[in-house]
Formats: sequence, structure tokens, C-alpha cells
Amino acid sequence: MEDHRSEFRLEKMCDVLQVSRSGYYKWKTVVVSERNKRKEELTKRIKWHFHDSDETYGSPRIFKELVKEGWTVAERTVGLIMREHGLRSCMARKFRVTTTDSNHDQPIAPNILEQDFKATKPNEKWVADITYIPCRQGRLYLASIMDLHTKQIVGWKLSDRMTTDLVMDALNQAYASKKPGKGLIHHSDRGSQYASKEYREQLASYGMKPSMSRKGNCYDNACIEAFHSILKRECIYSKPKFKTKQEAQEKLFRYLEIFYNRKRSNSTIGYMSPLRFEKLYYQNAA
Repeated sequence: MEDHRSEFRLEKMCDVLQVSRSGYYKWKTVVVSERNKRKEELTKRIKWHFHDSDETYGSPRIFKELVKEGWTVAERTVGLIMREHGLRSCMARKFRVTTTDSNHDQPIAPNILEQDFKATKPNEKWVADITYIPCRQGRLYLASIMDLHTKQIVGWKLSDRMTTDLVMDALNQAYASKKPGKGLIHHSDRGSQYASKEYREQLASYGMKPSMSRKGNCYDNACIEAFHSILKRECIYSKPKFKTKQEAQEKLFRYLEIFYNRKRSNSTIGYMSPLRFEKLYYQNAA
């Protein structure tokens, strides 16, 4: 009624909506309670974090972000407000394409990692894997390398062919970015790309120790596979399929380099972003 006072007479609107004039004036003079004001401000911040994360954050992560901002609020309250406003984090359907070809005669490295996914510092342990990326213009494959201490994706490459060059480019990017010292453990599955002569020689030139999963044991490389599941849930299957390979490249760059590494809070490192966690490590070590 208030929004249409300039268009219609108050008496007419009260009659049509079956509202008394005294009721209208009483509503107009009521002061909004401090509790309601706080809820309105809280709702605004919840909506902001939800949309700022490209609708990927659920109530646990938004709760952590609010705590960082100084809010005193329960996670359950955040969840209730999100449900009230229809804010639901993206979900993904299950879909799997085999990207590991272990049927080859190349040498297999021993499993040095042995499911010990804890690292005491950056560039101590890296894990690598390939995953399928759907695209209307044709299939794509993403090779990723993750640092187990910071959870940062230190190297990645997107290509329409699942070749040794794909994983080599990701490795070279990671090395150029981080310049790790000798002795870093590089763990992967038994795929022919990682077992190739070229890849093994490159690892040796960088002073890295190769490690490979046991045959058929997905848990040996669980961290990077879990990351790829997150990537698909938040960036791929919750959105319309990429129309072109160029679009896929641009959106994956935005997700990996801008959102995931620099912004997305990770529960395993105290709800910080990987780059923030890495920065704090070097600040404390100085």
C-alpha cells in the first residue's frame, strides 16, 4: 500500500485489501525491533557470501565467513535463513569417465606416499591426476597437481587429448610457479602418461621422487580425486555444459586461479584459502 500511495487513494486500497486505516497507520508508526534489524543485516551478508561464492557455499562455510567478520551467530541460524530464502549450494550428479590407462609396459614407481596425506610444509608432497571435462564442442581433459600442505592447485592444464604432453605441461607450470627444492614426493596413479619415459625424466631433472598408487586402489590418491569431485560439483555439473573449449578454458581459469586458490575457504586448513594458508606459513617461518 505504501508503495502505491501516489497511484491510488488510501481508502480505496484499504477497502480492496480489507485492511483498516487505523491498522495501516499503526503499521507505519511501528519501529522495527533491533532483533529484526539484525536479522535483516545478517540475511544480507548471507546472501552476499552465497552469491559471491557463485552459489557454491553451504551454511557451514558461510557461517565461518560470518565469524571472521565478527558476527556472533549459530550455524543452525545461518542454515535456517538460507532455507527460508531458498539459498541452496550446488549439487552434482554422478558421472564417471575412465582417465587411467594402467595397461602398459612402462615402469611403475613404488608407493612412497602410502596414503600419508599430511605435509609439514609447502612443496613437500604433490599429488597429480587427470579428470574428464564435458564440453559441447568435444571432450576435454584436465591435469591437476595439488600441494598437500596448502591444498593449492600449483599446476594445471586443459586439453582435448589425454597425452603425456598434458601432464607434462601441468608439471612444468607447477615447477615454474613454486621452484620446489629436491626431494619433493610426486604422487600419481599408474596411468601411462605419468609412467612415460618423458615424464619420469622430467621428474628426475627436477629432483622429485616419483610415487604411484597401488593397482585399482583409488584411496591412494584420494586428495586430488576429492578435489576433482569438488570442481565438478561447483564449477561444471551445477552449471550449463560448456559450449566451446574456449569457454571451458576461461571458466576453469576463473575457478582455479581466482576462486579456488585465492578465495575459497578450505575446511582442512582452518577455513582459509590455499594462498592465504601458504602466506601465513611463510610469515610464521620468517
